Amino acid sequence: MVLEKLRKTRKASDEDYIVALDIGTEFVKALIAQLEGDELSIIGVGRARQEVSDMHSGAIADIAGVVRNCEEALAQAEDQAGLQAKRVVIGIAGELVKGVTDTIRYRRPQPDRPLDDAEMEFIIEKVQERAQLKAQKQIGLETGNDEVEVKLVNSALVGIHIDGYKVSNPIGFQGRDVAVQIYTAFAPMVHIGALERVADELSLELLAVAAEPFAVSRSVLGSDASSNFTAILADVGGGTTDIAVVNDGGVEGTKMFGIGGRSFTQTIATDMNLSYKDAEKLKVNIDHSNIKASVKKEVDEALDKTLEVWIAGVELALSEFDSVDHLPNRILLCGGGSSLEKLVDALHGTDWHKELPFTKKPAVHHINPDEVIGVADTTGDVTDHTFITAMGLLRVGYDTLIGSGNGDTIRDKFNRLLKI
Repeated sequence: MVLEKLRKTRKASDEDYIVALDIGTEFVKALIAQLEGDELSIIGVGRARQEVSDMHSGAIADIAGVVRNCEEALAQAEDQAGLQAKRVVIGIAGELVKGVTDTIRYRRPQPDRPLDDAEMEFIIEKVQERAQLKAQKQIGLETGNDEVEVKLVNSALVGIHIDGYKVSNPIGFQGRDVAVQIYTAFAPMVHIGALERVADELSLELLAVAAEPFAVSRSVLGSDASSNFTAILADVGGGTTDIAVVNDGGVEGTKMFGIGGRSFTQTIATDMNLSYKDAEKLKVNIDHSNIKASVKKEVDEALDKTLEVWIAGVELALSEFDSVDHLPNRILLCGGGSSLEKLVDALHGTDWHKELPFTKKPAVHHINPDEVIGVADTTGDVTDHTFITAMGLLRVGYDTLIGSGNGDTIRDKFNRLLKI
């Protein structure tokens, strides 16, 4: 087997290359990018369809099947790039991935003494400990297993206030009350272990695992510490919908629920007594002129049924962001599931947002690849919103590489403090 041989001989040709593997419910997407200063250039793109049994609610259900699909996508990307990279960033999704922003208030015993790195490290450790206990409890409740083991997958500084004043760099400041907001994402060890096994089977070095809504937020935030970017990001995949709320450049939190593009297809299949593949074909080609009006009506009814549940899921997820006074007035969409026109129309045209703390009706549009900061496509194959998550994973890889350096900027220092 050519792919088997390729897997065994894969090696890094240069330390300046990163692979992003977006292991989605419907497709595996592989991007190979070259690091050039503070920019990433995509030089290889691959995509392979998953079998229905390979994934369940955004998590890996069949490791061997997923590895085969990853090999296929990687082979396409490597062939286009003309090289084999060895360091990979893999996305993790599913309802049991918990992302929250926690604030810890710390009363300093010596307010006249300037804050230093050691004191900040102590504060950050306390925030992460508190967040882990909270995630463990939440996942234990949802699984009915108090012993479930969770692991930190992502951590990012959201904001720091000293005596009520927001500061971008707390080092050297005096003051009594320090409030630190940190976003943390946790996932069950069983999910992370499956991803580690996939990387091992592919002979790739796992640079980072990233909660996918966090990766999407990284795609649009870039490296500007004073960014005032504010939006709701919704990644509608095949098995899950992942939502991140970003306020003034900080991730307020992430929520996931198990309804995605596959749910719409399954409703069509059930209601019309069709195979999954035939239902998917109908869903994708619903506006084609060859589709009979009576068939189109049946498909529309099936889609509307699932759409009602999906909108309720979005509403419920956003209602859980109770730490924000107002939700952002724009929703940015990505992922294959968001290609469904009816879904975008429902966000635009219905009153689903009325009971939520919006100051006005939110504007809705897809994220385009050219809006992703610091990642440029040189292949011409990264054409739409379905690649945004993979591009975000490249950004997480960039952050990981920069954060592991010895720079002296405040961003470098915090990346080292938050490094997991």
